[in-house]
Amino acid sequence: MTTTVPTEAAVRQSSPGTASGPRRRPGRIRRIGLPYLLLLPALLLELLVHLVPMVIGMVMSFKELTQFYIRDWTTAPWNGLDNYSVSVDFDAPVGAALLHSFLVTVAFTLLSVALCWFIGTAAAIFMQDTFRGRGLLRALFLVPYALPVYTAVITWVFMFQHDNGLVNHVLHDQLGLTDKPSFWLIGDNSFIALLTVSVWKGWPFAFLIGMAGLQNIPKELYEAASLDGAGLWQQIRRITLPSLRPVNQVLVLVLFLWTFNDFNTPYVLFGKTAPEAADLISVHIYQASFVTWNFGTGSAMSVLLLLFLLVVTGVYLVITSRGRRTADV
Repeated sequence: MTTTVPTEAAVRQSSPGTASGPRRRPGRIRRIGLPYLLLLPALLLELLVHLVPMVIGMVMSFKELTQFYIRDWTTAPWNGLDNYSVSVDFDAPVGAALLHSFLVTVAFTLLSVALCWFIGTAAAIFMQDTFRGRGLLRALFLVPYALPVYTAVITWVFMFQHDNGLVNHVLHDQLGLTDKPSFWLIGDNSFIALLTVSVWKGWPFAFLIGMAGLQNIPKELYEAASLDGAGLWQQIRRITLPSLRPVNQVLVLVLFLWTFNDFNTPYVLFGKTAPEAADLISVHIYQASFVTWNFGTGSAMSVLLLLFLLVVTGVYLVITSRGRRTADV
């Protein structure tokens, strides 16, 4: 009987730590790099669609770009910070109009976000109970959010008509709440009309997010609170709202950014020239750029709006992160 002594080469091939280690590294690198390779087309598209126009807009804000340089905007002369100084000079007509538009946008955004969050959260809590037809009612609640913006807003345009609109027909003819039919798309009532359409479009998103967040709250907490004698309002205050705090932090930020930058709703509702009471900053910048053909000033206003939103977002994230740490402690 002969015994075969394994050679050094055979031992090296059979050892898992010597030969297989270098062979596994390329495969591991491929596995790690594959997700980034798959994300590369989306990142390039994001770069082309968002970042490149943003950089071009910043460059345009330092130029005296008017209708005389539309054919080749690169030939427009540089004027430094003049566009920014004109925009923030609140004693001048351009700055005063921009400040008024900013204040209108802030008031509109705060009211719209608050109402969307309140209605959406209340509807989500109400929909947690099991009853007949709950699925159909959930689907109906999401219809305003699923409709295209133009289709949804143009319907409200017909409803807000002075002579034959549904709103005046119900408020004046049927209920008698007004002395005469109101003008909803001009004057001070335009702010109410814009807020109504914005809340009607936005609260289903808050409802959807709130309903998803409620699914993560254990039912045992409500059962234990009910056994301890806690009522519905106490359960909502002590269990539901604290549990939804992380969800609401993201929800409020998203609603704020969407509403503050909303252009489609006022543009479809009022056209190129919005009433003074509903002059949102997005439409105001559009008018400064494409109506008066002063793209330099419009670009400066856009950069100022971007800086404002970045500051507000940063402060909001810092405050919410500190609140989360305090709650954890």
